[in-house]
Amino acid sequence: MIHQLIFANPKPGWTADQFLDYWLNVHAVKYASKIPQIVLYKVDCPVKNAAGLPGRPLPYAGVAEIWLENDQTQLASLQSPEFIDGARRDEPNWAAFWETFALDTDPVPVLPGPPEVRPAQGVKLLTLWKRKPGMELGDFRTHLKARFAQQLRDLSGLRRLLVGTVRDGFYAVGEAKFDAATHLWFDTPEAAASGVAEFPGHDEFAEPRYTFSLLLRENWVIGPELRAG
Repeated sequence: MIHQLIFANPKPGWTADQFLDYWLNVHAVKYASKIPQIVLYKVDCPVKNAAGLPGRPLPYAGVAEIWLENDQTQLASLQSPEFIDGARRDEPNWAAFWETFALDTDPVPVLPGPPEVRPAQGVKLLTLWKRKPGMELGDFRTHLKARFAQQLRDLSGLRRLLVGTVRDGFYAVGEAKFDAATHLWFDTPEAAASGVAEFPGHDEFAEPRYTFSLLLRENWVIGPELRAG
């Protein structure tokens, strides 16, 4: 399964609230969700005034999460009329498309937690990671999943934990912007703050300048059950 993260900002002249309202209630419903190859889809809205997060605040006003079965269905989605004549054509109506970027990740559930429900409950801490200079990508992935993720499991109030490593295709030419994303779910912003206060050290494998976080509220558009093909 491919877990794609899409980060976006509002077009000039639009507020963050206008942008998120259009993304969630117009673009997601009328366009993106019509792409038949997408089996799960969320739109995540930042929690305002979230403080004390790992690294620096990620400078994006919203995040979409898309799940596709494999490379073949992802390619088919990008060639579909629902994408070309629908979602792609609608993008300039609400988003600063020149600031949009995506990461394709291979998701690994470290702490599955209780079943997800609709509407989504609680909040999620999303953190993007870049390995420190000189570290091999394989060593970074091993440390992240085998050691760091196991330390994260012990954070107070943690309900669910997912680790996503950026897929190999993003390194075909040059470097990927980021190497991994971690997703940590908590019941409340206050619980997330308590968990973050216990965050393990990460300077031994991650570059602090390129560690970015957002605290998010998730909104299911397709899911939490997989859409039938």
